[in-house]
Amino acid sequence: MATFLLRRFGQAVILLIVVSMIGFTILHLAPGGPLSQYAVDGSMTQADLDRLADQLGLNRPLPVQYGEWFLRMLQGDWGVSYRDRQPVLDIIFSHLGATLELMLTATVIAVVLGVWIGTLGAIRRYSFFDSLATVGAMVALSIPTFWFGLIVIYVFSVGLDWLPSGNRYTIGDGSFWNRVHHLVGPSIVLALVSTAVWSRYMRSSMLDVINQDYIRTARAKGVSESRILFRHAMRNALLPMITIAGVQLPVLLSGALVTETVFTWPGMGRLFLDSISYRDYPVVMGVLMFSAVIVLLGNLLADLLYSVADPRISRQS
Repeated sequence: MATFLLRRFGQAVILLIVVSMIGFTILHLAPGGPLSQYAVDGSMTQADLDRLADQLGLNRPLPVQYGEWFLRMLQGDWGVSYRDRQPVLDIIFSHLGATLELMLTATVIAVVLGVWIGTLGAIRRYSFFDSLATVGAMVALSIPTFWFGLIVIYVFSVGLDWLPSGNRYTIGDGSFWNRVHHLVGPSIVLALVSTAVWSRYMRSSMLDVINQDYIRTARAKGVSESRILFRHAMRNALLPMITIAGVQLPVLLSGALVTETVFTWPGMGRLFLDSISYRDYPVVMGVLMFSAVIVLLGNLLADLLYSVADPRISRQS
């Protein structure tokens, strides 16, 4: 286990360095820049722009800028926002709670619905419900998140007036139920794709398990179907789902970026898009690196949980 952890940690560090280099290069080579918003101001002269670029360190060679930024990041200094003049980590943490709230809620919805639909589809293989679930999963995987979000807003907010059209809570009313009311729409939209993925993998895993010899032996001994299903089949079918949970993290993060924009949800996804539009390099790189760390930690945790859940798996190879 120790060897496995060290190897995965080394791989994670290398991957983070590669991600930071690619992200930093693409961001700084993109058209425009942090000074573009000042360039349209008629009162700003070229001398003013040059002086501002020198203060921000934008006139140095790109490798030098990257090296200085990376060293500061390792020391815990992720920079200061060009737009808000606040520490990047403070800005990220102020938006992190909203994103985690949305992602956790969407994950719970996706896991519960996905496991139930996949299990029932495997038990009733080729039935009308199984065919309907298969078609529904294909449709869900094909629907763009932003389009589904707009449809939910149009139907349930504009048409029926059941749900709020955006924001995390009503201004002046931050009660628990008010927050839940605002959370319903975006969490359902974000959970759509994950529910489809979980249901398909759960169905496949359950079909593989219920055809095993020990399941047939249990039936031959007269064990009840409910006991076979919940105590033996589902317990083993859920093991591969641990890995799926880690793989779904990037999907949730990318989906949160779109969902938060559509529903004006004040999370990291919306912060990322706003920072890109303002060319706020420190914040963009901070969100990018923070998201990469979350994804890597999630995958590492999934691997560890899988090895704990199934001791037969050796992590020494």
